[in-house]
Amino acid sequence: MKPDGGSLIGFGSSGLGGALFNAFDPARDAFLEPSFQSGTVEDVERALQLAAAAAPVWAQLPGAQRNKFLSMVADNLEAKAADLVARAMQETALPEARLKGEVARTAGQLRLYGEAAERGDWLDARIETALPGRQPLPKPDHRSMLRPLGPVVVFGSSNFPFAYSVAGGDTASAIAAGCPVIVKAHPAHPGTSELVGRLILHAVRDCGLPEGTFSLLFDAGFKIGQALVKHPLVKAVGFTGSLKGGRTLADLAAARPVPIPVYAEMGSINPLFILPGALAERSAALVDGLHASANVGIGQFCTNPGLIVLQRSAPAEQFIKNLAAKLSATPEGTMLTAGIHKNFVSHTADRAHQPGVKVIVRGKIASACGAAPVWFETDALDFLSNHALSEEIFGPSSLVVWCQDRAEMLAVAHDLAGNLTATLHAGATEAKEQGDLVAILAAKAGRVILNSYPTGLEVSPAIVHGGPYPATSDGGRSTSVGTRALNRWARLVCYQSFSDDLLPPELQNANPLGLLRLVNGQWTDKLVS
Repeated sequence: MKPDGGSLIGFGSSGLGGALFNAFDPARDAFLEPSFQSGTVEDVERALQLAAAAAPVWAQLPGAQRNKFLSMVADNLEAKAADLVARAMQETALPEARLKGEVARTAGQLRLYGEAAERGDWLDARIETALPGRQPLPKPDHRSMLRPLGPVVVFGSSNFPFAYSVAGGDTASAIAAGCPVIVKAHPAHPGTSELVGRLILHAVRDCGLPEGTFSLLFDAGFKIGQALVKHPLVKAVGFTGSLKGGRTLADLAAARPVPIPVYAEMGSINPLFILPGALAERSAALVDGLHASANVGIGQFCTNPGLIVLQRSAPAEQFIKNLAAKLSATPEGTMLTAGIHKNFVSHTADRAHQPGVKVIVRGKIASACGAAPVWFETDALDFLSNHALSEEIFGPSSLVVWCQDRAEMLAVAHDLAGNLTATLHAGATEAKEQGDLVAILAAKAGRVILNSYPTGLEVSPAIVHGGPYPATSDGGRSTSVGTRALNRWARLVCYQSFSDDLLPPELQNANPLGLLRLVNGQWTDKLVS
């Protein structure tokens, strides 16, 4: 498999006219072939007309057929994993083992969301049967469920070329929910994106699905992304990236004549609180664990622990010294793109000049896009008085915040903005005494972790990957990972006083799909008599 550089619009490709750009190999500091052609507004229109035509078909497609399609996409990814990984290594400088694991994760979540679509419990089907004799007023028959929104636009992310990109969680969950998808590929890995897009289109053809089920558009800039968000046929948007990018898309969507939801995963510093008891019990293990978590993927994870909060003490200071020594010996790694590297250098330089901030680790780098750990420390009072210290630095950088006592730790926790994760390390006897701190952290993050680390995300029905703003644009009411991710791409519809034969199968008396439904206040998979 080799990319040819063209957008994929249904079963066709883009016309001429878009600006050309090339992928970049950050490890070799060199551009890659072929050149890719940016889409045009005509390409946007064509892709969305196809998607709009496909939307009614997808809305009526049984969950079993959605599952079959997503499973076929997963099979295609696994069959071509070697080609996909080879291209992604060139475009991202990520190691082979990491990318192989990411392809496996992507295939796994495609199957998980497909199984959820077939099982149908995510639809939240509810039935209230009529009581015509009820006094003082009769009760009408009314039944509700989630229904797909229509065409969805997904923006690929830079740091996960598979799991959060063309066939990633947003695409998979939207399709599982019954929505056609148009992906705006990330310009950092266009070749990988095209190869994955072609595998999706193979599955569309093999399953006999409408041409507008999936399209993929390229653009090195912002024109195509903005045109997609503003187009009246688009019903929702999924995005993983920077706070600036997510806010821009959310503001565009809100300014439309008919606003639409934007599910943007944006900025998170993922605070990690370490209590004295944890240090007393396992200081060496905490050094190793925190070092590993903070440096996985050169710190380019959205769950990277960017804020470390401790009470100042001799054991805590020794812990930081031991951690700093390990960080200083960490070899440089290549960042995903030249732009990400530039921002990392700029933001760490800015932080080093903030009042009350001291550099405790600055690793050595030699290559053009190389990065090594840059860590800082400050006191709680300086942190609380300077909002800039709570902003995310994407890459291998964290800020240690020293507190004089537990009251200052609670003040730091209270001051936090929204995050994807918040972590607490406590000793065996301390953990039961942290109810107030845990409650604060639960109000600040979508996932609260005890005695573990935020990096490494289990894809499951129970997982939450979201959080209050600025972690996400919707205030943390949704998740971009796990089967609850399907709910983002659907809306509730109630059918009142319909005869049984006119209802969707999910709400019919006989329950032909065997769903678990809430019938007159009781969960059951039985038929309605």
